[in-house]
Amino acid sequence: MSWQEEVDELRRREQLAYAMGGPDKVARQHEFNKLTIRERIDAIADGGSFHEIGTLAGVSVYDDQGRLQEFTPSNFVFGTADIDGRPVLLSGDDFTVRGGSADASIAGKRTQAEGLALELRLPHIRLVDGMGGGGSVKTIERAGRTYIPELRGWETVVNHLGVAPSVSLALGSVAGIGAARVTTSHYSVIVKSSAQMMIAGPALVDWANLGEVSKEELGASRIHTRNGAIDDEVNTEAEAFARARRFLSYLPSSTDELPPERPCNDDPQRREESLIDIIPKDSRKVYRMQSVIDAVVDQGSFFEIGSKWGKAIITGLARFDGKPVALFAENPMIYGGAWTADACRKLVRLIDLAATFHLPLVHLEDCPGFLIGKQSEESATIRFGSQALAALGQAPVPYCCVVVRKAFGVAGGANHKPGSHHIRVAWPSGDWGSLPIEGGIEVAYKAELAEVDDYDAHLAKIKARLNRVRSPFRSAEFFEIEEIIDPRDTRSVLCRWVQLARRAQNTEPARFWYRP
Repeated sequence: MSWQEEVDELRRREQLAYAMGGPDKVARQHEFNKLTIRERIDAIADGGSFHEIGTLAGVSVYDDQGRLQEFTPSNFVFGTADIDGRPVLLSGDDFTVRGGSADASIAGKRTQAEGLALELRLPHIRLVDGMGGGGSVKTIERAGRTYIPELRGWETVVNHLGVAPSVSLALGSVAGIGAARVTTSHYSVIVKSSAQMMIAGPALVDWANLGEVSKEELGASRIHTRNGAIDDEVNTEAEAFARARRFLSYLPSSTDELPPERPCNDDPQRREESLIDIIPKDSRKVYRMQSVIDAVVDQGSFFEIGSKWGKAIITGLARFDGKPVALFAENPMIYGGAWTADACRKLVRLIDLAATFHLPLVHLEDCPGFLIGKQSEESATIRFGSQALAALGQAPVPYCCVVVRKAFGVAGGANHKPGSHHIRVAWPSGDWGSLPIEGGIEVAYKAELAEVDDYDAHLAKIKARLNRVRSPFRSAEFFEIEEIIDPRDTRSVLCRWVQLARRAQNTEPARFWYRP
């Protein structure tokens, strides 16, 4: 007696599943410059590490003798794999089968994938291509009923955000619950041209009398990476996979661990001579904050997140002496570095990520305050700014600020983490106050100026008088700034601080859950 016949049948059914939607549908996927789900898994996972779960799930047709005649595999593929030697859960839509809708799928596979990622505390990478859950209108006739929308199992997706890293890649036309799966993650990427994200597709938009639009007009990468719905855009799927792998390299596999260290060949004592004169003495002139970041972090380690939106603040991940941190810095080339509503929203996401995965926070500050003016008021800047400041105070991770130049107003107060005794240093170019002297001098001295004959000359005298006391050395005398450093020593100061921060780190859960 042998079970070889049954094993042969198993292998036959596996081959039917591996064929996906068939040669024609696979060819069409390639025509649109897209890989199939199985090609995507091979491209992102370590070679030979993928172990599929639920391969045989699908819709079958049998003859009267119970023999399999037709088989349509589930259009959702998932399993465990390794990425850079660390275990992850991989899942993805198969667009070659019913365009990724639920018509030929087993809903339980998606629920199982999300549940396993949560219970096994594994990073989850979603390869999203299609509706990702809902059925088409034809589903109604086949089911013999309509269904009331529910979000059963969504709590698993949300709970996972507080347990392990979640990455979503938009690799095709993504709509409905598929779009929600992209945005409910710690990091998301969309491929230009071949991928779009939308709440509903062009046909439904047209039916609602909202005009004829293409998928690209509705949900192009240039839309969603500028409004913050998706973090980053890339030109190819290969780039998307590379960015996902790199993002994960800064994070622990779960909140039970500290972020992984890497060997570092960049001297922690390295001094960057360019920093001594990178800040213009004229406060109205700008410089590249990106150059400051690149000069102080481990060479090539800065991984910017959300570069296309909220541009007044630069956010991302980096390493100091091989140890990961979350880093943010104002960008003086955008509104002078003033905090905008979008920049504050982006900053909250970074702080929440740091709090969840035990990443120390580094702030390179050049902040003239919140952006002022009518547009800023209409966009509720103070509301989102208050959220960012609250998130900073709530984050249970070590914090260090280097005041590069300006620190003014409420937003400028982010040089200090409320309730924390942390390291704070300044460059000699530091300039701070409740508001810039140049912006408030004529109001503060209005009465005095009204009594003089030569307004401009007297105003110049007042400015000179005030400038004599605005030196950061005066603040240091009163211990209002703890330390002033040579800009060229910034890397060594931060590397030493990160070493101390690492010793103080623990894996206690954050008090505030990560919000997508």
